Amino acid sequence: MGFGGLPRGAGRHGGLLLGFFMWRFVGTLRVTDVLNDSYSWPLLVYMGASCVYPLASSCAHTFSSMSRNARHICYFLDYGAVNLFSLGSAIAYSAYVFPDALVNTVFHDYYVALAVLNTIISTGLSCYSRFLEVQKPRLCKMLRVLAFAYPYTWDSLPIFSRLFLFPGESAQNEATLYHQKHMAVTLLASFLYSAHLPERLAPGRFDYIGHSHQLFHVCVILATHMQMEAILLDKTLRREWLLAHSRPLLFSQIAGAILLCLIFSLSNIIYFSAALYRIPEPELHKKET
Repeated sequence: MGFGGLPRGAGRHGGLLLGFFMWRFVGTLRVTDVLNDSYSWPLLVYMGASCVYPLASSCAHTFSSMSRNARHICYFLDYGAVNLFSLGSAIAYSAYVFPDALVNTVFHDYYVALAVLNTIISTGLSCYSRFLEVQKPRLCKMLRVLAFAYPYTWDSLPIFSRLFLFPGESAQNEATLYHQKHMAVTLLASFLYSAHLPERLAPGRFDYIGHSHQLFHVCVILATHMQMEAILLDKTLRREWLLAHSRPLLFSQIAGAILLCLIFSLSNIIYFSAALYRIPEPELHKKET
């Protein structure tokens, strides 16, 4: 077991995930005219973000054993990276995944802006939840799950719309199957993270292999892979229609969204990191949940 009750294998899983998506990202960069192909910019942002969050996760699991404060700060950074990936997903969804009937609607126009707001709130909420681990562990868990569940739900509204409101459109798109798999594996990952299975049924027997946190990371790897394949298919199959009917995201819009996310998320992380040094050690000394 790693420090704080987490299996050491979680860091290695993050490293494998980073290597795989770095390979995919570099491969896409090689075949893309980055300066002139503005249609591909949202994809590159998404793929870049998919490399950042496994790096942060690997570092969090690897260096969290250094000290109490280091553990919390590492996970603050991890939460920020996850929310950056959430924003990258929203940018890609806005560019390639929105159902035809919702393209250029008010919902579409404000979708990315609200995704930025979600990342700021989610980072603050998830960081704050760590201060409740000792006195209010159930509230801590609930807030942390909520902090990641509601940005995912918002990001996925275009997918839900395609699958349930416009099923005829989805049936004609090969990406639909990957979107369905992505949703299913993400729900499984959320269940494992929340339920602490199977170690809850047999304490001590899954400390090294089969721990729910290990299974959670495996599911995250699979879910991100399915999501990436779906986005790549949508980008390719819907290119002509989207270029003719959709207003593309401008570079200033993409860069502004990422910059705002970074500024406010880092501000949250700095604020809560500083708060660690104002709290007596026993109040925050508890294993990771």
